[in-house]
Amino acid sequence: MRCPQRLQLLKAGLPALAIGLFASVAHAQDYPARPVRLVVSSSPGSGVDIVGRIVAQRMNEILGAPIVVDNRAGTGGMLGVQLVARSAADGYTLLMVAPSFTISASYEHDLPYDVIRDFAPVGQATTGHYIAVVHPSLPVFSLKELIALAKARPGQLNFGSGGNGNSTHLAVEYFRSMTKLDIVHVPYKGSGPAITDLLSGQIQLMFANITAAVPHVKTNRLRALAVTGEKRAPAFPDLPTVAEAGVPGYVVTNWFGMAAPGRTPPEITAKLGTALNAAMRERGMRERLAPEGAEPAPGTPAEFGKLIAREVAIWAKVVKSAGLD
Repeated sequence: MRCPQRLQLLKAGLPALAIGLFASVAHAQDYPARPVRLVVSSSPGSGVDIVGRIVAQRMNEILGAPIVVDNRAGTGGMLGVQLVARSAADGYTLLMVAPSFTISASYEHDLPYDVIRDFAPVGQATTGHYIAVVHPSLPVFSLKELIALAKARPGQLNFGSGGNGNSTHLAVEYFRSMTKLDIVHVPYKGSGPAITDLLSGQIQLMFANITAAVPHVKTNRLRALAVTGEKRAPAFPDLPTVAEAGVPGYVVTNWFGMAAPGRTPPEITAKLGTALNAAMRERGMRERLAPEGAEPAPGTPAEFGKLIAREVAIWAKVVKSAGLD
């Protein structure tokens, strides 16, 4: 094709491109013009549900439109995620996401969606920790002592989790892959039953949700050894991280964030991200989230996208090394 012909075609397409860009910007300016649905792929009362409702309440006021939480539990959390992946990319259906969102990319086979391609990151809302806890009958008072005992008794220590592929399971598998320990996994139907058996001494250790474990640590029914995050937990400032306690490079965070369907206009995800950040930076938000073991973690959609991609890569390696793929 000759250059003049290419220029004519390009010029002919410019008005349509300009109209499309104008419409996208105008839509973003008017957004939201009706209620927004925030899908939570777990039952009411779960950690991600509680944080989602706190976030939605504050974003309601900032955006000037209702954000309605819609619990869609089922199929290991995939039901709600698939619903959002197939929704219109107009900003009116959003997803509250947690570590299980990135774990499923490697652990679950034949997912009906792609966690990278089919979702547009809005932003991270919170960060938090898991906490390494043992039954008091276990003669260890530090993570190094636990590692030494597990190496002296290969195959004799049991750890519980909220189920196969659950974040409390993979957090220990990651720890086990880095320490080369031979400890036995006992999966439960939820973290609650696992903690119950840990309290009775049926299992010896667990990387538990910090909120669920705090009451039992404070009453000395469980012994805390370390927290899994990059920094120490405000609830336990004297408790080392796993990395500080002898496993350099180990970091697992219990984070929550928000995503939209893929191809959602960036003007809308940016507007949502700004509102999410404003909610997370409000005075009193830190205190409101503290009982859930969470801390505000505002950031840009791009930063949240990098977190998701990084976690997908980490869990893929853990799942493969544990023989779970």
